[in-house]
Amino acid sequence: MTTYTPPVKDMNFVLNDVLQVSKYSNLPGFSDAPEDVITAILEEGGKLAANVLHPLNKVGDKEGCKLNPDDASVTTPTGFKEAYGQYREGGWGGLSFDPEYGGQGLPHVLAIAVQEMFSACNHAFIMYPGLALAAANALHAHGSDEQKQTYLPKIISGEWGGTMNLTEPHCGTDLGMLRTKAAPQGDGSYKISGQKIWISAGEHDMVDNVVHLVLARIEGAPEGVKGISLFVVPKYLVNDDGSLGERNKLQCGGLEEKMGIHGNATCVMNYDEATGWLVGEENKGLAAMFVMMNEARLGTAVQGLAASEISYQNAAAYANDRIQGRALTGPKAPEKQADPIIVHPDVRRMLMDQRATLEGGRAWLYWSALQADLEHKSEDDETKVKADDYLGLMTPVLKAYLTDKGFDHASTALQVLGGSGYTQEWGMEQFVRDARIAMIYEGANGIQALDLVGRKLPKNGGRAIQAFFADIDQFVSDNQGNEELKPFVEGLTSAKADLADATAWLMQNAFQNPDNAGAASTDYLHLFGLVCLAHGWAQLAKAAIERRGEGGDTVFFENKLITGKYFLARILPEKSSHLAKIKSGAEPVMALDAEAFMAS
Repeated sequence: MTTYTPPVKDMNFVLNDVLQVSKYSNLPGFSDAPEDVITAILEEGGKLAANVLHPLNKVGDKEGCKLNPDDASVTTPTGFKEAYGQYREGGWGGLSFDPEYGGQGLPHVLAIAVQEMFSACNHAFIMYPGLALAAANALHAHGSDEQKQTYLPKIISGEWGGTMNLTEPHCGTDLGMLRTKAAPQGDGSYKISGQKIWISAGEHDMVDNVVHLVLARIEGAPEGVKGISLFVVPKYLVNDDGSLGERNKLQCGGLEEKMGIHGNATCVMNYDEATGWLVGEENKGLAAMFVMMNEARLGTAVQGLAASEISYQNAAAYANDRIQGRALTGPKAPEKQADPIIVHPDVRRMLMDQRATLEGGRAWLYWSALQADLEHKSEDDETKVKADDYLGLMTPVLKAYLTDKGFDHASTALQVLGGSGYTQEWGMEQFVRDARIAMIYEGANGIQALDLVGRKLPKNGGRAIQAFFADIDQFVSDNQGNEELKPFVEGLTSAKADLADATAWLMQNAFQNPDNAGAASTDYLHLFGLVCLAHGWAQLAKAAIERRGEGGDTVFFENKLITGKYFLARILPEKSSHLAKIKSGAEPVMALDAEAFMAS
């Protein structure tokens, strides 16, 4: 019973008015994406999302995937294979990929917008091509010319799938403990043996071949993460002419029974002297895999935003339709037995919390995706370095903050529906179950927070965050005389000051006691996220004020400003709570003895 309307107008506003992507028409791919082309791509992507993928969302949840015990093959839910065929025919997997290997070379930020719609409509489905694209990006960055020519055209065309194989039964985040072995064969190949778990899209019936990227340790390699290498291990070996050869010695050993994303095959993968080839250099596999993981983390941030969007849409529709009680200020629909619940302030609060965060989050996410374009396509070295710094800094914040909020918003939307939301009939409980995994996979959100404070902040002497602060200061300076924008400028200034205060506190206290950094990390990440939303809303408001002055759809722009002011009044003040908790230090968190947590 759920519905979805592609938010093309909002996406166009961010891409064309806020980010003004036309300014980058001198860069590869951007000249091929003028405003009318962007609109056409978003509209076509929206049709596939709403008309094909969305109806299959509940089907995938109900049917799940099935493992055939006879040959360890996996059958995807009814309709998935046909939908994947339409996805392939549309060339959606290669929208922003290198044209040399069959991609269209369009801006990455445009591909992210399209991915948002696909993810909102069918989280489980889009993971199949999403993981394949992440594998392609890793091979593109670190593979040999032969590996690129062998695998990339087939992956980008959608004929072959791809995966990332990191986790093992005894190790997840701590990859230094992995046991999968790689034995050199003297001909450039290796025999890969071991077991990997939680491998999304590890085996399925929608492609002819699955190209696995597997972390393993070569015999004699150093212990820990310094001895990890990356290997490409295809399900079917590839002949010299590009045709498929014999089946490799690997198979799906089981499917996980999960809380959500039932339509995606989450596999146990067993490698029994499977043939693989080294990707990049020996013992530097983790660095190569990070290309894939960073792509996947940005994709996971998109999933968080997408969960917010579709859950908000359905909650808002219900609130306008469901009648219950009367408005506190008197009947608003006297011809009816009761008023629509949209009249109640607390229902409005829940809806506005979602709307204000997801609209600001979209501006922040797309701005970050634009940095990926600048990093890879700009001809200016200073711009490339700055964009790379921003991506490194923002990726853990985007991933953790937007997925935390995606789950919160799905749960809040369910609350708007009340008892109906708790039933399977209305579909809201599936949004909650599906959204929950995004906070865990691709690095649990607590790990993202530790990565932020432990690695990303101090990197290059704090160059990235100082550049971000400088950009905020420049925006504030440039807009001091804009009276209508003043509340947004002041909110951004205040938020930046709190983040600078928290950063200084960490610098002063983390070295004295590392637990101070650990105890502060999640609150610091959420404070950082609020600053990024304030930055996004300041840019949204500026663009809305300017566009409203030109005429056109004034209601759209007024609503943007109303929503932004809600963010300033009701969400941004959370920054003070996060700062207070950061400054409380580790003592309240660590004071209780470990034994005291156990039941007596």
